[in-house]
Amino acid sequence: MAALSSSSLFFSSKTAIPINNLTLIPTSLQRFSLPSSSSSFSSLSSSSSSSSASLFTTHSLKSSRRSSPQGFTVKAEKKNVLIVNTNSGGHAVIGFYFAKELLSAGHAVTIMTVGEESSDKMKKTPFSRFSEIVSGGGKTVWGNPADVAIVVGGETFDVVLDNNGKDLDTVRPVVDWAKSSGVKQFLFISSAGIYKSTEEPPHVEGDAVKADAGHVGVEKYLAETFANWASFRPQYMIGSGNNKDCEEWFFDRIVRDRPVPIPGSGLQLTNISHVRDLSSMLTSAVSNPEAASCNIFNCVSDRAVTLDGMAKLCAAAAGKTVEIVHYDPKAIGVDAKKAFPFRNMHFYAEPRAAKDILGWESKTNLPEDLKERYEEYVKIGRDKKEMKFELDDKILEALKTPVAA
Repeated sequence: MAALSSSSLFFSSKTAIPINNLTLIPTSLQRFSLPSSSSSFSSLSSSSSSSSASLFTTHSLKSSRRSSPQGFTVKAEKKNVLIVNTNSGGHAVIGFYFAKELLSAGHAVTIMTVGEESSDKMKKTPFSRFSEIVSGGGKTVWGNPADVAIVVGGETFDVVLDNNGKDLDTVRPVVDWAKSSGVKQFLFISSAGIYKSTEEPPHVEGDAVKADAGHVGVEKYLAETFANWASFRPQYMIGSGNNKDCEEWFFDRIVRDRPVPIPGSGLQLTNISHVRDLSSMLTSAVSNPEAASCNIFNCVSDRAVTLDGMAKLCAAAAGKTVEIVHYDPKAIGVDAKKAFPFRNMHFYAEPRAAKDILGWESKTNLPEDLKERYEEYVKIGRDKKEMKFELDDKILEALKTPVAA
């Protein structure tokens, strides 16, 4: 049984400190290479099969001449912002938090959600909490992004965020409408998943990306079309209102005294941010459009966590101990993508551009944020909900690991 020491709740922002094998890595470190594990199933990194680097070079327009954020003056200009929001998946909560933060700063906000208000999807969070946006002075509308001009009724906007499309066919109608209607700034939620695998984590802005990724096509089109644009590449996120399991996957097993099966060695690095970090970075771009213009930002926190470390932090938040078991998905015959919520490899990006260009700072504190998330987990009664763990059982049976009755 592995328990998390209370000392792991404290860590330096400048020095890497291995705490009970959690390995929280600060962003101040330069590139580093990690040796492959001697274990045949420790998937510490995944090499790209192609030797050619497919780089999206428009980011270099500004990244090569980044100025100190202290050199910019942020104007307290109030703006009218349209958020085109996805109606499903983990990214939906980004638009929700962004809308609330903009409203609290005095901006006008309309959030346009894909689909119909009467859809069953709207019964789930964050959509079921849209009354919080309305009570804050914002507007909520629904419709097809291709018909955005009709949906917004001819209203004009200063800023548009597309938090919906994953390819150019979906985003192009919004970009073209925004361009023709005089929108001054266009922001796009891309994905850190477009980076090619690397032997030198973390992923930083300007690293090679997958040329055939839909998000890459959108970023290129924005660079060709808009004078003032910015793209944001998030990873995994936590926060109230998220409708995609992250920390909940660990809580489900920990509170039921079940072993937590993690593929590979458990030392794989990833990045898990509180959604308020993503929202604050977007808000920084709205407040400082000239600095943000023509840049790509990794929309993540500034700390990495190992997969084992995430399990231990979740256990500490729940006041429990945790038994972690490792397995080789191929040997057992399970699809790791279905059996585990994170990638079975190093998948870790750093927010260097946001810090350098916008003067942005991360506020994510996983040990404390997970305590908040556990309180809500219990409040909604998920700890008492009946659940089946069929894939887990298959893994544990192959490993001959007993499960508490």
